[in-house]
Amino acid sequence: MKNKFHIITFGCEMNKSDSERIAAVLQQMGMDPVSSPQEADLIILNSCVVRQSAQDRIYGQVKNFNKLKKQNPGLVIVVTGCLPGADKGAKLKNKMPGLDLYFPIAELVNLPAMLKERGLGLQDARLSGRDYLDILPRNQSKFHAFIVVNTGCDQYCSYCIVPHARGRLRHRPVKQIFHEIEKAASGGAVSLTLLGQIVNNYHAPDPENFLRSNPFSNHFAKLLWEINQIPKIKRIFWTAPHPVYMDDEVIQALTFSKQVNYLHLPVQSGSNRILKKMNRGYSRENFIKIIEKVKKARPGIALGTDIIVGFPGETEQDFDRTMSLYEKVGFDIAYPAMYSSRPHTASVRAYVDDIPGSEKKRRWQEFDKLMREITFEKNKKFLNQKAEVLVEEYKRGICWGRSNEMKSVSFASSRNLTGKIQNVIIKAPKLWMLEAELA
Repeated sequence: MKNKFHIITFGCEMNKSDSERIAAVLQQMGMDPVSSPQEADLIILNSCVVRQSAQDRIYGQVKNFNKLKKQNPGLVIVVTGCLPGADKGAKLKNKMPGLDLYFPIAELVNLPAMLKERGLGLQDARLSGRDYLDILPRNQSKFHAFIVVNTGCDQYCSYCIVPHARGRLRHRPVKQIFHEIEKAASGGAVSLTLLGQIVNNYHAPDPENFLRSNPFSNHFAKLLWEINQIPKIKRIFWTAPHPVYMDDEVIQALTFSKQVNYLHLPVQSGSNRILKKMNRGYSRENFIKIIEKVKKARPGIALGTDIIVGFPGETEQDFDRTMSLYEKVGFDIAYPAMYSSRPHTASVRAYVDDIPGSEKKRRWQEFDKLMREITFEKNKKFLNQKAEVLVEEYKRGICWGRSNEMKSVSFASSRNLTGKIQNVIIKAPKLWMLEAELA
């Protein structure tokens, strides 16, 4: 039987986590991963639809892989992830002739049966009827694990397609989360990234499984406190929280010893008028107060955010408010995006996408310039400072990893230190890399 697969992942860490579950299912079926699509009997595209550009890349990939079918007529091409989830009535599937399977990630449990019908796999994974999040992922990293705490979203920001792609908010049981963490830790994981569309809006369906000694009432803070008690876990990061759910207990959790010294808190805009149109649920002033509390709880914490420029109706004054907020907060990094209208969202129904592409690009470039200036100034402060680095890669005598502030760090080493946490001294801070030497 044919048994070689290749997975290509688009989008966020949640999609990367989903791909690890896909790989686990395929390996349970006796299939082997290969590094190139040319070697594969099965190609799976795990899709993203947050922006039109990501969606267009899927169309292009399917078109390219159809050419491989001429050399390998039995090749099976699959698209899963957010695109099928958001594609009500499978209308977009028609844009991808030659596609063999097309399903949202929640239907992953049905994949073994679908593949067996096509002669793929050596054995049945027997997942029918289960929740796909029950599947233990095949972690790509030996020292790091993605842990999903909730999926889907009920927030309905006006620009966001995620609730339509992933459905309503669902929380995983505490017991299941800790089972997965324990498996990861026993396999060598020292670092965790907790994931959710709004990760800090976690409500345990089984709160009785929290420890009685747990001092917190907020379920997400409870979860973080208990993960901090696991000896093998050394570093914890979580993404992406929502400002509305950054209450005092969640902010206090930022002070836990294993918490990275970094918070990624999406603001999207600095204009109250645009925030209201986005249905974000907070004001510029609310956001600044949250950041002030965060900085007071953990002085020196590095901060990141997401920004959308060119939202429908955004004036130059609105854009200036975003720029001034970014400067006032003093973020270390941002991930700016030009607004892209997405199907099914409230902003498509309610607003005209009236900002020309050229103007969106100009604003993006202006914001990017400001971000780079502030990022470099922030990084220069690390000169001759100590940093803890979790080494993620080793090539040609150079270790690369991330500091406790989630900044990229490189240093020379005669040994492969991948998976180890090392103390270094920063010797040459650059824009996107802090060059260091072992302490």
